[in-house]
Amino acid sequence: MAKKQTDRLRIEKVRGQGPKEIFGVNAQIHDKSVNSFSKAVFETLKTDFPHLEFRFRDNIKKKEINEKLNSVDARLGVTVFVENASIKPDGGIIEVKDKEDKWRIVLVCEAKHQGKDIENIAKGILVGKNSNQDLMVAGNAIERSHKNINEMRNIMIDEKHFPYILFLQGSNFLTEPTAVLRPDGTEVILKHDAGSLNRIDRLTSANYSLPINQNSCENIFITVDGKSVMLQAVSIYTKSTEWTVDEMLPIMMDVSKTSLKILGLTE
Repeated sequence: MAKKQTDRLRIEKVRGQGPKEIFGVNAQIHDKSVNSFSKAVFETLKTDFPHLEFRFRDNIKKKEINEKLNSVDARLGVTVFVENASIKPDGGIIEVKDKEDKWRIVLVCEAKHQGKDIENIAKGILVGKNSNQDLMVAGNAIERSHKNINEMRNIMIDEKHFPYILFLQGSNFLTEPTAVLRPDGTEVILKHDAGSLNRIDRLTSANYSLPINQNSCENIFITVDGKSVMLQAVSIYTKSTEWTVDEMLPIMMDVSKTSLKILGLTE
């Protein structure tokens, strides 16, 4: 992005009373919230589409994923070492029974928190080895997200939609400059393009660097050497501060309804 464009970006003011902590206990609470939000979507879908049958699952076994791969091509899905291995997305998996009585995935959600610089600065907490820094160098915990994403791509290898939502929260996922006020009223500017702080580029590989904060559920088809290639992109949504249920549920419903439309089940 050009410097002049960056300079024109809105600088979000984040004052005292900032978001809850994003590691440890609070991170676990958030994961459970995403799961409960998914279950709320599950119940809403059952109400909005009474003629359809839905189910909610917490996990998918590696064995089932391999069976799907192998059914598409005998060369695939032949290696597994731990029979009980599975993936367990934070928000579970919502499925619908199609016109041929087959279960099809309509929504998968995950939520990842990383970077608590905003709340530390707002509270006047200094970090680092000598407790004399405003910012903590970003970690790599979010890279674990790729495992679940890849396995969901595997089990949906023959689908034309990919309803995987990744909600990101924290100072390691900034998309614009953010000003945070210390308790004494002075400002600290967090730069979204600082390599030591931002980790969002490590996740945009999961959506082929498509725009952030958009529904990318419908697969993209491109042509390479005259052959059509299908791309399954994650819908990545990010905020520096805490996500609320009022913000998350409409996004989750939008992606779910997109899935149903692509599956031909909204008529």
